[in-house]
Amino acid sequence: MDSDKPLRIVVVGGVAGGASAATRARRVNANAEITIFEKGPSVSFANCGLPYHVGGEIKDRAKLLVATPELFWKRFRIATKTEHEVVAIDRGSKTVRVRTTQPSDGPTSPADVTETDVPYDRLILATGAEPIRPPFAREMPENAFHLWTLSDMDRLLKFVHDNTVKRVLVIGAGFVGVEVVEQFHRLGLHVDLVERLPQILTRLDPIFAKIVAKHMESFGVQVLTGESVASFELDGPRAIAARLESGKRVETDLVVIGAGVRPRTALAAAADLTIGPMGGIVVNESMQTSDPSIYAVGDIVEYTNGVTGQKGLNPLAGPANRSGRIAGEHAGRGSSEKMGGVMGTSIVRVFELTAASTGLNEQQLAKSGMAYRTAIVQAASHASYFPGAENMHLKVLYAPQGGRILGAQGVGGEGVDKRIDIMATAMAFQGTVYDLAQLDLAYAPPYGSAKDPIHMVAFAAINDLKEHPRLLPPDADLSGYQIVDVRTERERREMPLEDAIAIEVDAFAERWNELDPTRHTVVVCHTGKRAHVGACWLAAKGFKSVANLT
Repeated sequence: MDSDKPLRIVVVGGVAGGASAATRARRVNANAEITIFEKGPSVSFANCGLPYHVGGEIKDRAKLLVATPELFWKRFRIATKTEHEVVAIDRGSKTVRVRTTQPSDGPTSPADVTETDVPYDRLILATGAEPIRPPFAREMPENAFHLWTLSDMDRLLKFVHDNTVKRVLVIGAGFVGVEVVEQFHRLGLHVDLVERLPQILTRLDPIFAKIVAKHMESFGVQVLTGESVASFELDGPRAIAARLESGKRVETDLVVIGAGVRPRTALAAAADLTIGPMGGIVVNESMQTSDPSIYAVGDIVEYTNGVTGQKGLNPLAGPANRSGRIAGEHAGRGSSEKMGGVMGTSIVRVFELTAASTGLNEQQLAKSGMAYRTAIVQAASHASYFPGAENMHLKVLYAPQGGRILGAQGVGGEGVDKRIDIMATAMAFQGTVYDLAQLDLAYAPPYGSAKDPIHMVAFAAINDLKEHPRLLPPDADLSGYQIVDVRTERERREMPLEDAIAIEVDAFAERWNELDPTRHTVVVCHTGKRAHVGACWLAAKGFKSVANLT
């Protein structure tokens, strides 16, 4: 490249990764020529906000437009060209082929398609992901929609406005799916949710996912897990029902399909850039592809997992923005910070609950072959004696040796977000449950407790590691155990536990000697707190094998 000429940076795609890359490149290089080519009509919009505009919580559509072409030029001198599709990369000549289509003058006139070759010195790919279209939706009924772009949202809202809609079928129970369920319920519509996997929200472990599903059902939502759509029943061009593989029939006036997304890597693959085993583009820590002049960011890349060190897809806005910033800086001046690991920290509001996770869940850890243990506590969002405290369940997954935090999940009301962010921060520094127990967290009754839920789950995990006592998971097989139920008579009556010996925790001092100290013993209560007291008492009395059921 002629050193007297400005560096030419071309960005393919906007939204999170592309827009972040372009603006960071400008901030580190005031002389570069920077151009964004965006296939769609909007260069930077808040796709995570789309469901909330559908439901009316975000009333003004314009609020979803993060930045306009005018702003990019006025503030950053970045040329932004919407409805310009990059269809090919010529790595030899360092050019991209850009296609534009002008509408025809009439029904008999062909559209005017123009293709132009644009040179680059540095190329940043931010083509994002696209919704998966399941086999039953290869031909989409006119009342079936994805919700991924502003155009998707506009078409969906127009249909709702122009037609009588009373029942909505949502297919897929990931983040978008459950957000859409909540928002259509907010509009007063009946909503059915169908998920082919055995649970909703697969980033959570099954027990936590079930808490969320039962909460949705309490609002009148029918949640059908382990069910696959076989076909649509049509009346003309519209779906009036879905036929499930089980034979069930679900009537509907409107269908929203959220069956997951996949990276848009066709452009990169055609340019012979290396694609990884998970289907994303392979990049280094500076977001460079196998061609060092070409970068890739966002949903199209395979990130390094912060727990396992393995590569994988993680279509989330946080990593997309972070990777865009790194690629933009490296492209603009030749050096940058390293991308580092991605934990997959995520959160969703589901009616009155918040569900959040970071790191790996049990299924992912088992698949990776990593040994792990778990602890779960139930705690209040702030001091329980201060008005407004809301309950939460908090889970930590950790290594049996050393207690390194491998993942965490939270479900509950206020404060779940704070605790998951603390977990994610600790994990970024290779933190352990011992580190969590030592954290100096802010406390005042309206905000937390002197022993925060973070401390409590860490204490439970440390007790488990020290076998004081060890923890059994909630789904453990208790066959052969001497089961001691320390709950009250009323609790036992409302939720009986078969084959258990009933000794209320406050009677342990008098009645512990009714138990057989030679047997494997597990102590059970509602949340594990009283069971911990009972298990400690038995261990101190010489029982050789005592556990607490989480």
